Amino acid sequence: MDANRFTETFTNLRSQMARVVVGQEELLDGVLGAVLARGHVLVEGAPGLGKTLVARALAAALGCTFKRIQFTPDLMPSDVTGSSILDRHTSGFTFVPGPIFTQLLLADEINRAPAKTQSSLLEAMQDRQVTVDGVSRQLPAPFAVIATQNPVESQGTYPLPEAQLDRFLVKLTVADPPADVERTIVRNHAQGFDPADLSTLTAVTTPEDVVEMQRHAQTIRVDDAIIGYIVELVRKTRDDRTIELGASPRASIALMKTAQVIAASEGRAFVTPDDVKPMVKPVLRHRVMLHPDAQLQGITPDARIDEILRATPVPRVTG
Repeated sequence: MDANRFTETFTNLRSQMARVVVGQEELLDGVLGAVLARGHVLVEGAPGLGKTLVARALAAALGCTFKRIQFTPDLMPSDVTGSSILDRHTSGFTFVPGPIFTQLLLADEINRAPAKTQSSLLEAMQDRQVTVDGVSRQLPAPFAVIATQNPVESQGTYPLPEAQLDRFLVKLTVADPPADVERTIVRNHAQGFDPADLSTLTAVTTPEDVVEMQRHAQTIRVDDAIIGYIVELVRKTRDDRTIELGASPRASIALMKTAQVIAASEGRAFVTPDDVKPMVKPVLRHRVMLHPDAQLQGITPDARIDEILRATPVPRVTG
């Protein structure tokens, strides 16, 4: 896949999704960019803001298989990964794949399941395989998890462990839409729009095309100056006095990969600092843990990341 085709396809994918997801451009770009960077997405927002719709629209536009798991307190790991059952005809065990064997998985309200069930996703998100009864089975390509959670309601929820959070390439937040956008959404529903029926969307790519786009993004050049800029941003989260736990080197890699996708979407063969900056908060906000004193003062991870971004010198890079 060449640069022009990548840019054209990226634009078409975004336009196709925007037909049903109104006024959430940053969310669309973030989800699409993360998947093309071979990553997973955590989407946080109040109910009714279109988190599930975004995942379904993305799967339809990409032409990928899609499955949804509603995470609940009684959900078991085998409900996610699948299990071996006794076949009475052969007197042997047959593996029945779980819903995780898909290309795009929506883990809806992931924080409603206990840590034991959440951990069933760890191997799949890291190694893109599932091991059951000692047998490892590869997941289809491309494979991506889009998980949602509600930041308001805490009763009956289980905070995601740090190891689980770190496996999400980005964390995207969804805010209430402006008044004009909300009017458009309501008008669309008054005219018969059904969010459960996305048959009007056309698949822009095939799964094979998505894999090609992922490979092309990895070829985008990242100069040493940009690598130094990325590493300095991430390392400053470990030295910040208000942050108890900073981001790991995995965050540096994630920041580089997302910047490569942005550069590729604009038809460039190299990364600039302007490709890095928009992804700093989505990549870092779920990977830093503030000191309790900072939380009591009302300091947020986004606020501290903004301060780090402003205090870090921007390198000058020429193509």
